[in-house]
Amino acid sequence: MSVPSPTSEAGRAALTVLLRSPRGALLGLDFDGTLAPIVDEPDQARVHPDIPPVLVKLAALGVRVAVVTGRPPAFAVGAGLADVPGLVVLGHYGAERWEGGIVSQPDPDEGVAEARHRLPALLADAAAPEGTYVEDKGRAVAVHTRRTADPAGAFDALRGPLARLAEQTGLVVEPGRYVLELRPAGGDKGDALRALVAESTPSAVMFVGDDLGDLPAFAAVEQLRADGVPGLLVCSGSTEVSALAGIADLVVDGPEGVAVLLQGLASAIGG
Repeated sequence: MSVPSPTSEAGRAALTVLLRSPRGALLGLDFDGTLAPIVDEPDQARVHPDIPPVLVKLAALGVRVAVVTGRPPAFAVGAGLADVPGLVVLGHYGAERWEGGIVSQPDPDEGVAEARHRLPALLADAAAPEGTYVEDKGRAVAVHTRRTADPAGAFDALRGPLARLAEQTGLVVEPGRYVLELRPAGGDKGDALRALVAESTPSAVMFVGDDLGDLPAFAAVEQLRADGVPGLLVCSGSTEVSALAGIADLVVDGPEGVAVLLQGLASAIGG
């Protein structure tokens, strides 16, 4: 199984290094829309069935596998990744870490508790349409509009009120695919990825993402390239978000395309 050629010279150089020196290479992966298909019920998300086996193969070949997500890390592990050896999951944009069955996390944020308390009244005052759904992530709360009759319209209508609530509670708003997440300020996927790189000296870094929250990780890989670390940017493409596709070295067709790409990598590395 072949690996498609990246569109940029930097991407092609990084892929060459990754294939030649997989041991110690860092593979960073978003969760929703990358490993797991987007679903109407967030708590029903599961990793594409073809992905866990190939991650196990890549880990056995020496690739360090890490998931960087806005989800609680334990959720990502329980959604199909528990058997990947050496896996690290940085959840809540790096605020929580799962490794070897142990989760490390900071104290709860008071702003999240306040936002959680005020959200029902805010959504009522904003006339949030039927189908608007609040997901409690523990260290964040997210408002989904995917199940409404007009997801894009509801998203736009709620963005202002939620931004004001975030400002009043000391939080930030993280937009995604028909979701607006209120979370503590400080730290993003770029910071999380840089922290992983700082723990070792990877031969190359590959990051796969699909949404606006992955832009900081893409920027981190671009900075690593400038610093001499080979980096490969992959977009798990969708019709809902196009921001990453224009700057990625490779674009694949959602989680299924991610699975095929990873299978190609494992085959090329393992021979």
